Amino acid sequence: MKLVECVPNFSEGKDLKVLDAISAEIKKIKNVVLLDVDPGADTNRTVFTFVGEPDAVVEAAFLAIKKASELIDMSKHKGAHARMGATDVCPFVPVSNITMEECVELANRLGKRVGEELKIPVYLYENAASKPEWQNLAEVRKGEYEALPEKMESSDWKPDYGPQIFNAKSGATAISAREFLIAYNINLNTRDKKKAHDIALTIREAGRFKRDSKGKLVKDKNGKKIRVPGLFKNCKAVGWYIDEYNRAQISMNLTNYKISSPHEVLEKVRELAREKGIQVTGSELVGLLPKEAILMSGKYYLEKLGESAGLPEKMIFESAIQSMGLDDLSDFDINKKVIEYSIAREDALSGLTISDFVDELSTDSPAPGGGSVAAVCSAISGALSAMVANLTANKKGYEENWEEAKQIALEGQKIKELSLLSIDRDTDAFNEMMDAMRLPKKSPEDKAIRHQTIQEATKHAIMVPFETLELALQAVKVAEKIAVFGNKNALSDAGVAAITANAAAKGSYLNVKINMADIEDEEFVSKVLTDSDKILAETNEIALKVEESIKNRL
Repeated sequence: MKLVECVPNFSEGKDLKVLDAISAEIKKIKNVVLLDVDPGADTNRTVFTFVGEPDAVVEAAFLAIKKASELIDMSKHKGAHARMGATDVCPFVPVSNITMEECVELANRLGKRVGEELKIPVYLYENAASKPEWQNLAEVRKGEYEALPEKMESSDWKPDYGPQIFNAKSGATAISAREFLIAYNINLNTRDKKKAHDIALTIREAGRFKRDSKGKLVKDKNGKKIRVPGLFKNCKAVGWYIDEYNRAQISMNLTNYKISSPHEVLEKVRELAREKGIQVTGSELVGLLPKEAILMSGKYYLEKLGESAGLPEKMIFESAIQSMGLDDLSDFDINKKVIEYSIAREDALSGLTISDFVDELSTDSPAPGGGSVAAVCSAISGALSAMVANLTANKKGYEENWEEAKQIALEGQKIKELSLLSIDRDTDAFNEMMDAMRLPKKSPEDKAIRHQTIQEATKHAIMVPFETLELALQAVKVAEKIAVFGNKNALSDAGVAAITANAAAKGSYLNVKINMADIEDEEFVSKVLTDSDKILAETNEIALKVEESIKNRL
């Protein structure tokens, strides 16, 4: 599932009724979760954070901006924070399974709608910027709200969307796509703020001003102070003393964790601190972060240990928590700190015990059904292949295949995780079809809307098991690889991995076909059925070959 975060900042931090009204608009939208509302009275500004599926997030953002335009009057606004609009900024942030390019597209979609429907001038910044100088938000917001009347008269300040007319009530809005910002603090065994800040100057991208051996600032021939760049890109850092913890910290904003990750920065700080006789006691991740970020850290430390990183996610999280000392100051609860876990649905079928799932399956309810069971089979196949691979990696007698086994373990775990998501997606797709069937059909317009909605819902109900079918093919290929050299004591498990992958493929295939009769799009039907036939045949061929090979070797 694609997940995107949206972090709009509204120019109101005191009136809770206004903030509650904006919150209500966001909460209206299905498949969106409002994670946080952080008001500031002095800044008279509130940061909202919500996350969800892309289309739903764009809709929630628009409704929130619309409500802010109705309730916030910028001509009366005062606050300590720089601002130019009722909705000052509205960035989209990729969380999982979504690219920055897709987030830029979301920013443009929202900007166009805000400009056309709400008549608010919209400027795109950072990754969505239409010209280089607007990549910097400070440049876009220069002069703030008070400068807008003059900007609306200048051709240099033509908005990306909306009219070039001063909107006295709503001002202007900056919309963007940016990388996820991780607030990260490293704890030191000293109360000396200066020592912490000295390390911060070394690691942060901006670095420090160059000094000579006597500590005097060094200047270039034009009299300008020379700056020595720091070690890490996309890293802003300061040193400070926290009275609550009775220690100094290096406090950072990592603006692109894919370039400068928390674990990489931590390891360098540990090295720099040791040189100064300082010990790092642990670290602290502030707020929520994407699952990918902490998985990267956990896998890094497992690989340093020479161990397989093809483990269940929660075990990888534990590797990161222990290695980085993330519970040094307080408990690190992944269900509250990791975005994907914090928004996980409580009624997820994948969260049921086996007995509860089978009980639910056995009732007269049509969902969950065969599509969810096929996804379970795919998950089991991936898990079994990962198990055999982990029983092979680092085991005596299999040295020449250790690295390949570790890679297969990773592949098996990925198939398992994606398949688990499909268990609920299949049931959700069926329920969407039922919802479409219940739409009104009194007028010709009602009937047309209902018909189109049913067609789209049915296509979705076909594509979910089709994706499980694709996963089944991946699963049987992984089983085939590990069956060749995997631990001989687990050979039967590799065979079961192939068999369950085949069951997943056959079950998914039937769930693809059963809904095809209702689809009017002949091109869609032809392509999906052709692809399905090919995938099913290939999966079956591989599975039977693996099964026969293992039978002969047992």
